[in-house]
Amino acid sequence: MMTAPQLISDLFEHMQWADAVVWKAVVASPAAAADSNVRDRLLHIHMTQQAFLHVWQDKPFDYQAASFPELAGLLGWAREYYATAGKFLAALDDSAWQRPVILPWANRFTEKWGRDAAAPTFEQTALQVAMHSTYHRGQVNARLRQLGSEPPLTDFIVWLWLDRPTPTWPT
Repeated sequence: MMTAPQLISDLFEHMQWADAVVWKAVVASPAAAADSNVRDRLLHIHMTQQAFLHVWQDKPFDYQAASFPELAGLLGWAREYYATAGKFLAALDDSAWQRPVILPWANRFTEKWGRDAAAPTFEQTALQVAMHSTYHRGQVNARLRQLGSEPPLTDFIVWLWLDRPTPTWPT
């Protein structure tokens, strides 16, 4: 039986592969590489990944500093995330997965719903990162199709069928 840390490790390996596959499709399409919708969605994906990592590490995160005049800078930042996140996840002990995580942006929930947000566990927030990234990669893929490109398959099952390939990022 697979444990939650093992499953999340798989999801993060898949997430990295899928991000790289989508980035390759974006870089290969001049229309997509120049599209502000694609750029904004990619920035949102990677900013969210970084924000959660900073919360997990109890480090401040400067949203304003996450600005990239060139798409290549955003790509480099996305790639760097995986080295840092991978080391962080690998170093966790069993008890860390169940610790509560207070998200600084949870006050938006409080304002909208009129009640305080419950504190999710680290495990649940890691699952959120993988699911959130999947959702927004789908938006990038939909935009690729609108721009005349064939969006890549990024399904978890495809990654498994391909025997868990390592990511090949564009240069």
